[in-house]
Amino acid sequence: MNASDAVSVTEHSDRVTTDKLMADFRMLAADMEHLLKAAGDQTGQHAAQVRVKVEDSLRAAKTRVAGLQDMAVAKTQAAGRATDDYVRANPWQVLAICAFAAFLLGSVLWRSRESNS
Repeated sequence: MNASDAVSVTEHSDRVTTDKLMADFRMLAADMEHLLKAAGDQTGQHAAQVRVKVEDSLRAAKTRVAGLQDMAVAKTQAAGRATDDYVRANPWQVLAICAFAAFLLGSVLWRSRESNS
C-alpha cells in the first residue's frame, strides 16, 4: 500500500465514522423528541421506556465522540511527528520554502499597500 492508498483509506474511514456519528445524533434527536412528547402527554411506564432509550442513545453518542477525539489526537500527533522528521531530514529545503513563501507574502502585501495609496 503506497501513501496515496493510505490517505484514501483514512479519508474513507473518516467519512464513514462521521456519517455514523451524524446518524447517531439524528437518532438521539428523534429519541429526545419522543421523550418530550411522552413527558408532555403522559407519565409512567411509557415515559420511562423512552427515557432509557434516550439515555442509551446519548451514551452511544458520547462513546463515539470520545473515539473520534482519540482518533483526531492520534492523527494530529502522527502529522506532527512526520513534519518534525521531514524538517530534521531536510532543513535547507524547509528554509528555502519558508523564505520563498515569505517573499510571496511580502510581494502581495506590498502590492495591496501600493494599490491603496
